[in-house]
Amino acid sequence: EGAGDCSSCVAVMLELARAMSQWAHGFKNAVIFLFNTGEEEGLNGAHSFVTQHPWSTTIRVAIDLEAMGIGGKSGLFQAGPHPWAVENFAAAAKYPSGQVTAQDLFASGAITSATDFQVYKEVAGLSGLDFAYTDKSAVYHTKNDKLDLLKPGSLQHLGENMLAFLLQAASSTSLPKGNAMEKEGKTVHETAVYFDILGTYMVLYRQGFANMLHNSVIVQSLLIWTASLVMGGYPAAVSLALTCLSAILMLVFSVSFAVVIAFILPQISSSPVPYVANPWLAVGLFAAPAFLGALTGQHLGYIILKAYLANMFSKRMQLSPIVQADLIKLEAERWLFKAGFLQWLILLALGNFYKIGSTFIALFWLVPPAFAYGFLEATLTPVRFPRPLKLATLLLGLAVPVLVSAGNFIRLANVIVAIVVRFDRNPGAKRPIAIASCVLFVLSLILVLSGTVPPFSEDTARAVNVVHVVDASGKFGGKQEPSSFIALYSTTPGKLTKEVEQIKEGFVCGRDNVVDFVTLSMEYGCLTYDGTEGGWSQSDVPTIHVESEGFGIMDTKGNDNGRITKVSIDMKGSVRWSLAIDAEEIEDFTFKEGSEELVPRDEKSGMDGWHIIQFSGGKNAVSKFDLDLYWAKNSTESYHNANRKEKQRPLLKLRTDFDRLTPKTERVLSKLPAWCSLFGKSTSPQTLSFLNSLPVNF
Repeated sequence: EGAGDCSSCVAVMLELARAMSQWAHGFKNAVIFLFNTGEEEGLNGAHSFVTQHPWSTTIRVAIDLEAMGIGGKSGLFQAGPHPWAVENFAAAAKYPSGQVTAQDLFASGAITSATDFQVYKEVAGLSGLDFAYTDKSAVYHTKNDKLDLLKPGSLQHLGENMLAFLLQAASSTSLPKGNAMEKEGKTVHETAVYFDILGTYMVLYRQGFANMLHNSVIVQSLLIWTASLVMGGYPAAVSLALTCLSAILMLVFSVSFAVVIAFILPQISSSPVPYVANPWLAVGLFAAPAFLGALTGQHLGYIILKAYLANMFSKRMQLSPIVQADLIKLEAERWLFKAGFLQWLILLALGNFYKIGSTFIALFWLVPPAFAYGFLEATLTPVRFPRPLKLATLLLGLAVPVLVSAGNFIRLANVIVAIVVRFDRNPGAKRPIAIASCVLFVLSLILVLSGTVPPFSEDTARAVNVVHVVDASGKFGGKQEPSSFIALYSTTPGKLTKEVEQIKEGFVCGRDNVVDFVTLSMEYGCLTYDGTEGGWSQSDVPTIHVESEGFGIMDTKGNDNGRITKVSIDMKGSVRWSLAIDAEEIEDFTFKEGSEELVPRDEKSGMDGWHIIQFSGGKNAVSKFDLDLYWAKNSTESYHNANRKEKQRPLLKLRTDFDRLTPKTERVLSKLPAWCSLFGKSTSPQTLSFLNSLPVNF
């Protein structure tokens, strides 16, 4: 287990250390290989190194090796802030693989995961590179992350790229100096835009050049469109508006068709994600309907545009019906082709305004097709008969953007939409394509409904959690016995009906079985209370005790602290726990272990209305803590209000974990289907968890 994440990284680092030692005599810089633990439990190892190790102050560049799957190419997905590292990697790597698109997703918060690189960049202020394998992500953090699935070529790919880069970096005299980040969190240096071409070459330029290039293209495009509309007059403006409508209809219908399938599939299939074990099914189940929807939307727009053009042609010239129909089709074809220019121009302008690195995609989908059209098709004569688009226009216009976009899964939707917009040379003749899409969808659906292709397999298993929960929350003061049950839930969408039928341990499933694992909630799951009394004792239940209450207490500077509550917490031997503090009631707090202040009083940011502390320590870690709560002013006022309504959510929520199996848990795990695998993250509970809480009106 853990072959991909991240034994593969350790193996590559060991081999790099051996290989590097052969050239060490020519180095001008030292290379430190840091093997650290605690990454899954909160990036603890990296944080300990950069904050406590004496070597940390000597480091100029940090390289992080990660895995979010097993195998495939190890791609660069974060770089900077200083562009030195990515520039040298692009120049030295044998088979460079990396996309700034992934970096934009991380920066936007769309991907909430973090790696050790975050610590190096944000805590130590270092620049560098972050690499990861992403193939077979379904086995990530499960028992199936095993050596059998790891291809030697993946290790070779990462190793050869890293060896070439490290040799160049170690011999360099121009490493970035000092902290790469300003105190305000802004980068001192320009960021870099980078992307690879089929894993063979890496294109890289700095953001300043990107801004200049984008502004130039935007201005020229606006001038061309203005001149075109002035020459074409009112009919050209209306035709452009109708082609934009066609593009909008394409997007709406494409997304709608796929969303409808996503809603229908759980109702007719045993799993809402029947493609996990066989990802190619997603092409038939979702890509085919989305493509069919795009064709439908474009065809509707085409009909509207054709109706307007027919009216316009009938007023401007007298032609035979057959000739006029042909001319209308050709003119509609040209307008639909040109509509893509405007779509990508808008995206280019927005991306340039917000300084998004991935804006290069819009640039490449705008410039080559526009150049090909202008070079081979455009004419300065305002009155002319439309002609069929040349094949050379399509080939020259689409070759570069397809080459740049190919192989990047994140940009797959952009590639499909762009090809649909431009490559259909006769928008009125879609029957063969539509029929093929329908057939592909129907065949995929038959395979799913017949059970011929199961949604999960032993090697690509469904990720589940089995937790023995002892819940003492809502029982402040110990007057009631805690409830004990086994919780079975999954991060993979879909019901657990089949799994529960095979386990047969009295589980009852539903969406009313909500369990807050502080504050990761199980919105749907299965619970059983049968035979859960053994394997734990009352002495394992963590305690929360209010030591004292105070009002109007002055600090050393003479400031009124308002209402302060002192709380002691005993984790009862647990060295892995999560604590949530109500951010609506508590504006600040200090967290101490004995005389040592672990979390000082300062400005704190909450998440979904909670201050959350996650802790993980060794077997001898402390388990008793003191918490000083500084109440918000509005809470102090409401405390004195006799008519205050009872709050439903607690002031404090606590979960403590133990990595041990109770008899009931062991029995459930032994009956777990072969297509299921336990899943773990730093936020996930272990196999035995205790819950406790402190009410607001304690």
